[in-house]
Amino acid sequence: MKIDFLPIADSLREIRRDLDAALDRVLSSGRFILDREVAAFEEEFAAYCDVKHCIGVGNGLDALAIALRARGIGPGDEVIVPGHTFIASWLAVSQVGAVPVGADVDPNSLNLDPDGVRRAITPRTAAIMPVHLYGNPATMDEINAIAARHSLFVLEDAAQAHGARYRSRRAGALGHAAAFSFYPTKNLAALGDGGAIVTNDDALAGQARLFRNYGSSAKYVHEIAGGNSRLDELQAAILRLRLRRLDDENAKRRAIATTYLDRLKDIAGLQLPEQREGVEQVYHLFVVRTRDRDALGAGLAQRGIGTMVHYPCPPHLQPAFADAGRRLPMPVTEAAAGEVLSLPLWPAMTEHHVDRVAAAVHEVLG
Repeated sequence: MKIDFLPIADSLREIRRDLDAALDRVLSSGRFILDREVAAFEEEFAAYCDVKHCIGVGNGLDALAIALRARGIGPGDEVIVPGHTFIASWLAVSQVGAVPVGADVDPNSLNLDPDGVRRAITPRTAAIMPVHLYGNPATMDEINAIAARHSLFVLEDAAQAHGARYRSRRAGALGHAAAFSFYPTKNLAALGDGGAIVTNDDALAGQARLFRNYGSSAKYVHEIAGGNSRLDELQAAILRLRLRRLDDENAKRRAIATTYLDRLKDIAGLQLPEQREGVEQVYHLFVVRTRDRDALGAGLAQRGIGTMVHYPCPPHLQPAFADAGRRLPMPVTEAAAGEVLSLPLWPAMTEHHVDRVAAAVHEVLG
């Protein structure tokens, strides 16, 4: 039996009629930019995250960069970012003219290590950007305590953590602001690019709204030199539909992950995702670790099972950041890059699917 890593088209079939109705509603309105659907989604997603403001933007990278700009972070500043993350976390910092400073990650969660943050702080540090990697919230209490001690801005990269909870609070409400991506593979997914900033900070929200729309709050009045990064009406309508299903689909992801954890628990040399009390993961990805990663991936492919590697080369070793400036040792990050493998996980997976994948992992690793 062939099992794709993520069959996106299949996942849309059961909501196709509702998607068609949402698209028809927008097409019939004749209004496609910053109108009723975007306003409604912003209100609904802010309420979902339990924050005051949501600002829809063009994509997750823009959400991070605009949040940093809205806080006044730019040239001369340093922002602490995890070593193990998608490169967008680092690119957002460089886009605003600041310097990304990589800190090593925790060996169990692969999230930003508070000890690494402490070692990375200098007088130029302006912000910390914890990433809730794979849908697993970072250790926010400790990170926030460090930030408060040094008067630093905390921007959550929540691109993979829609609906996750840390000590009963949603991702998005754990720092000063948060950035989300709605890329089609995300737990809350658009049918194209999309992103959002959420925050309780009135001033930051106001600046972010200006930055996304040419620096304008009224037509042909431009208060700052902004840009163009706007969530469109079509994507907002789709996101409103899918937001209503998000908690149910996240619950299905957790149930699938629980089955995986049970089926894979006795394989020597295979490290499974961390489980922590007080944390409600949403399993955007189910990532295992093994020194035999390449052999495992190849063996599963031979058996018709799709996998992916998130991420094979950390940002600080990419050509884009060859001259990024100050570098700290990141041995956990560099080891993880050669060990991580993402197994298939999507809400409509059946127990039979999971059993088939687990059996194949047992066959390959013996």
